[in-house]
Amino acid sequence: MKIPTLGRLERVDLRDAWASEAGDFTPWLASPENIQLLGETIGIDLEVEAQEKSVGPFRADILCRDTANDSWVLIENQLERTDHSHLGQLLTYAAGLHAVTIVWIAHRFAEEHRAALDWLNDVTAENVNFFGLEVELWRISNSPPAPKFNIVSSPNDWAKQVSTSRAVTLTPAKELQLEFWTAFREYVERSGATFRATKPLAQHWMNISIGRSGVKTTAIASVWDSDAESFDTHEVRAELELHDENSKDYYAQLYSMKHEIESEFGEPLMWYNPENSRRCRIYVTNSGINLDDRSRWPEYHRWLADKISALHRVFGGRVKRLVTTQAAGSAGNVG
Repeated sequence: MKIPTLGRLERVDLRDAWASEAGDFTPWLASPENIQLLGETIGIDLEVEAQEKSVGPFRADILCRDTANDSWVLIENQLERTDHSHLGQLLTYAAGLHAVTIVWIAHRFAEEHRAALDWLNDVTAENVNFFGLEVELWRISNSPPAPKFNIVSSPNDWAKQVSTSRAVTLTPAKELQLEFWTAFREYVERSGATFRATKPLAQHWMNISIGRSGVKTTAIASVWDSDAESFDTHEVRAELELHDENSKDYYAQLYSMKHEIESEFGEPLMWYNPENSRRCRIYVTNSGINLDDRSRWPEYHRWLADKISALHRVFGGRVKRLVTTQAAGSAGNVG
């Protein structure tokens, strides 16, 4: 039997690739392909908002948006072992920016700092999260070094959910919603869908990132049937929602491609642009159903997953190319 020739992994010193945190590592991490690598590691779709963001007398390394819900994600970098000073800065940043997710990246985590993040994840509110990651560089023979992020501390969703359920008694309707979305996330993970389901909550919707802040897809399971205008039957919906200050501009750009979009999607879509709200929606509905019938949930989960996947396929590239009126005007004035 022929024995294969295999390479040997060799650890590379971080300073060989990044001489400084601010001048080298932070710009490297803030690039689209590398912030995507970090996002895949922690399970959050990230979009960089700013580097070296001022917070009082300090400067945070990278400020991002979680594109699933537009919440803040703050990243602090260290190419050395963690220290008390950076832990204090993280808490200052969280208070100053009202960040809901803090990501601390370091070469090595001291045990007391890992324990501190674990404790913060236990005692803080359900929507406040702390991640600790160690970064390494590896190569095979003379290959370029490759980065690897290792999670040493992360939010304990199960523990927080137990704590919340002890403090708040859910109504039967809320319990049903939580159970529905828990089963939906399990279906998405099993089916190998093209999108990532978010944490199940006791509400009638689940926000799902499409890769840009101000735009998201949403899966909805509602006890109000909007077609029948009745609570006697229910509905599930898959939506693309535009909800920031540019939503009207974005909607107009997408609406100009309505025929092309619906042809690619494979069926007509509902286009909703209310005058008195900046939230615009493009959606498809499956109405006249019964959410109380758990035996039908696999059918509803499959429908939602298929339609959310189709929205991502049709709108994913388009929403990333959307421009604001101001940006379009500036481009038109060039030259």
